[in-house]
Amino acid sequence: MARNATPIKPRKPAPVTPKRPGARISRSVWRDRLTAWRLHHRDSARDALQRMRNTPAATAMTVLVIAIALALPAGITVLLENAQAATRDWDGNAHLSVFLKADVSDADQRALAQRWQGRDDVERARLVTRDDALAEFRELSGFGEVLDALPDNPLPALIMVYPSDTRPDALAALQSTLSALPEVDIAQLDVLWVQRLHAMIELAGRIVGALTLALALAVVLVVVNTIRLAIESRRDEIVVIKLVGGTDGFVRRPFLYTGFWYGLAGGLVAVLLVQIALLWVGSPMDELTSLYESEYSLIGIGFSNALILPLFAGLLGLMGAWLAVSRHLNDVDPQLL
Repeated sequence: MARNATPIKPRKPAPVTPKRPGARISRSVWRDRLTAWRLHHRDSARDALQRMRNTPAATAMTVLVIAIALALPAGITVLLENAQAATRDWDGNAHLSVFLKADVSDADQRALAQRWQGRDDVERARLVTRDDALAEFRELSGFGEVLDALPDNPLPALIMVYPSDTRPDALAALQSTLSALPEVDIAQLDVLWVQRLHAMIELAGRIVGALTLALALAVVLVVVNTIRLAIESRRDEIVVIKLVGGTDGFVRRPFLYTGFWYGLAGGLVAVLLVQIALLWVGSPMDELTSLYESEYSLIGIGFSNALILPLFAGLLGLMGAWLAVSRHLNDVDPQLL
């Protein structure tokens, strides 16, 4: 090598980043845990169903008790919905029968009806003269001969006032305003009985709500007692699982699915019972409505309610199972054996 040659320095090797196998191992562990958790949920659900099938008599009794407890408020609720649907348009025919004084002339009667027709709170006003009222009464009552014997027409003229606002406070205000006019003798509200019916339906709805809460609590208690008996019957199995390191969640999961299946099955049977009851009373109800010249027929439980009721019952069963497991599972302690 020549003396004046510049020596070449050796290059430093690039730093090697050490691999971190911990992150990959951590992801693999969490993936395995999630898979095991999902598989145990599937196996627990299947095992709960299989155990219910192995005891058909006890399962049928429990499901039937839950179904009856749920079918009672559900059936009453359906009937109330039918009553509300049947009377929804009745208050649309709400009107005031305004009887005029006898000294009001025919011209004043027509002018009064036209003036009321122009009010903002009146949809329409129809005049019924004394002659029209007598003819209508003669046709509907069948007392034509008696009416012919009378020396004079005893019926007053009236104006049928149909308000644009059928709320109770608006009707009362309009009635008070028309009653104060000098030409008016009596202003009678002909929809008061409909308002009373709506108030009774609303009261019945509140009662059904309280009944639903009480029977829902009864369903929870039924599931609590059923799961408690299941825990006692599987005490030895629970002890073995705890001895080999099984967690409380692992032990609790099959019982939670058992409660859910009981509630779900009870809700489905409740829907079936309600539909059978509606079919049973449907024919007499159609005959009754036909006598009143109405085409209304009973409305069933509906598709949405038929889905909500079993899910609601399943949640009640899940709640009862959770309460039972939380209360009685701690009593099964391997250290106390």
